[in-house]
Amino acid sequence: MRTPLAEIDGRRFDVAVIGAGVNGASAGQHLAAAGYSVLLVDKADYSSGASSRSSRLLHCGLRYLAPGDSMWEFALHPSRLKVALTMARQAVLCRRQFVQTAPERVRALNFHFPLWRDGVYRPWQVQLALRLLAALAPADVPLERRRLSGAEARRTPLVNALRDIDKLEGVARFREYQFDWPERICLDAVLDAERLGATVRNYTAVTRLVRQGDMWRVGLSDTLEPGGTAEIRADVVLNMAGIWIDRVNRSAGAKARRKITGTKGAHIMVQLPPECADNGIATINRLNEGFYCVPWRGMHYFGPTETLYEGDPDDTGPTEDEIRWLVDEANYLLPSLNLKRSAVIFAWAGVRPLTFDPALPKGKRSREVHDLASDGLPNVFAMTAGPIMTHRSAGTEMVEVVRKRVAPTGPARPVAYAPRRFPDKQNSPPLLDDDTTVKLSDLRHAVRYEHVANLVDLLFRRVGAGWTRSMAADAAPSAARAVADILGWDEARIAGEVAAYRDHLAREHAFRGVVETK
Repeated sequence: MRTPLAEIDGRRFDVAVIGAGVNGASAGQHLAAAGYSVLLVDKADYSSGASSRSSRLLHCGLRYLAPGDSMWEFALHPSRLKVALTMARQAVLCRRQFVQTAPERVRALNFHFPLWRDGVYRPWQVQLALRLLAALAPADVPLERRRLSGAEARRTPLVNALRDIDKLEGVARFREYQFDWPERICLDAVLDAERLGATVRNYTAVTRLVRQGDMWRVGLSDTLEPGGTAEIRADVVLNMAGIWIDRVNRSAGAKARRKITGTKGAHIMVQLPPECADNGIATINRLNEGFYCVPWRGMHYFGPTETLYEGDPDDTGPTEDEIRWLVDEANYLLPSLNLKRSAVIFAWAGVRPLTFDPALPKGKRSREVHDLASDGLPNVFAMTAGPIMTHRSAGTEMVEVVRKRVAPTGPARPVAYAPRRFPDKQNSPPLLDDDTTVKLSDLRHAVRYEHVANLVDLLFRRVGAGWTRSMAADAAPSAARAVADILGWDEARIAGEVAAYRDHLAREHAFRGVVETK
């Protein structure tokens, strides 16, 4: 259960981490391991923002080597090539570390990059980029790249459905990995931070930041319990709030300069033929932006979109226009599938917290740490554009940032990267018909030990039932009743939780409950 706000009111911490997405969670975890006293808070649930709405890929970094609007971009701007190579190197190193330390949380896939004669990129350019990545990648988690001939492409499921297959000069195949699932990876880090001594709280908003001497006074409000407030003190504040970073900075009353450019990415989930199960496609859409078709739990998803987002950061669900655009783009890529809007099982969308740069209208993709002292916020730091795949290195980077300001007040202890497992109770009945790995006992364990506040927390971010074909829509009443005695829910609260869960499916995932298979 969450630590009551009253218990931390007036306490002093070495570091306050605002935002418990995957990068904030990693920062809290690594700081606690380094011996710092840490408060980690999020105004909603852990990993309920952009971390839960990504393309879900532990990718090799190929997208960083795309030159953008012009093939001359890297030649004209060598600094951008340097950033691209740095980000690609980070990607392959983090890929290796995650695959080796948490193999239960990843799945290997065969990805294919089609090489059309009239394509945006020439075959030699894609092959050069893959050769660079192969050289950057450690030998024990290789890229496993090879080029398929046109004949091989015609024999490969999913690839043989590509448009203009007679114009293919070949297909570049490489090994890619997928997170299963990002929210749980974030929660693993949160729970390990708690094990290491950090105080962690979800549904805890920062209401104000006030400088007092050499300390920060941080006002907190419980977003679930009206009237629940507290104030703590911290030597250093890390603003890891993602798309909300600029809002948090403004809570200090300072005129901090803009740090974030938000770009919205939407995805759609559909059912493709079963023989396509382990094959994915990486390509370029008709807007010259990255586009993927990715296997997921017996289905496939297409995306993302890439649009500038200046709307409400708390309202980023997929729109019908975005869904229909993705269906149209999927049909352009794989015309024989003849997908219709009714074939979309569900969708999702999120806003990437990219780095603001006036020269780049859609933001800068390089991960950056901002020292906000020059913005009137001494000992406050913000991180922008940190992708999920490099979250562990993001955590260690923030430790080094803090170490230059304050020394830890406690002993260092080792981080535990191994995934948290539910107790093995084979006799427990499954919650779902379409995924028997989710047990009712898992739900009860999560409610007891993993800071669950509602049914959405439980089914999406604790046990992953929300990311199945059924989205646990019909199983929601059973799930609520399975944990009602622990959470003190009566029949009215159970009905309310089920209704709120199904409303979440409709609003955030455009879920209609019944879909066609084609």
